[in-house]
Amino acid sequence: MRSVWPLSAGELTGEDLEEIYAYPANLDRPWVQVNFVASADGAVEVDTTSAGLSHAADRQVFLLGRDLADVILVGAGTARAEDYRGVVAGPKRLERRRRLGFDGVPPIAVVTRTADLDPASRLFTETVVPPIVVTTETADTAALEAAGASVLRAGTADVDLPRALDLLAERGLRRIACEGGPRLFAQLVAADRIDQLCLTVAPLLVAGTADRIATGPGSVPRRLALASILVEDGFTFLRYRRAAG
Repeated sequence: MRSVWPLSAGELTGEDLEEIYAYPANLDRPWVQVNFVASADGAVEVDTTSAGLSHAADRQVFLLGRDLADVILVGAGTARAEDYRGVVAGPKRLERRRRLGFDGVPPIAVVTRTADLDPASRLFTETVVPPIVVTTETADTAALEAAGASVLRAGTADVDLPRALDLLAERGLRRIACEGGPRLFAQLVAADRIDQLCLTVAPLLVAGTADRIATGPGSVPRRLALASILVEDGFTFLRYRRAAG
């Protein structure tokens, strides 16, 4: 992988990527990074999952995003469609986490208005860190708690995302890596809680009826500033940050 903006000579090392994708130091608030892959024509899935759009370099950036985070945030629909399980990290990734000041692997935090999750799914049965269920005050979470989940309640009719992010931060989980889906991303855009977008553009045309990376009612333009462009084997890795002002 190499950088075309800012321009640099030669292949990027793992340490270079850690520096490029690092969260700001000394955070005193929740800081949200969103990670997506999309086709050149904007599709976020092939045959209902993102796997058909991915690449080894995209996987490298995706895993780095997890290794730099305190918590992984995901919508319930994406967790079900992608058959989420707890974060798995071998010795090399655990060593990187320790070197970067982390202890163990980050938990998965699932946003769900109704707590409609299967306690027998891999999210609960294949994990070394109990998942966090981010839900409403009225959702029935007894079965999920019995399966080991920790529960954060924010909002009544729907999840109050700004409040949920603050509750995660109160637990020391300030570096938040959001992995979708499009509806959760759109809600975060509407709440103006996106600090960084890492978007991989795959050199594919998909057409069809696939979602965009953010899908929701209304339009809420938010200004971004381009931070870096990396390339590998026809894939483009765009990184945007919240624009100043």
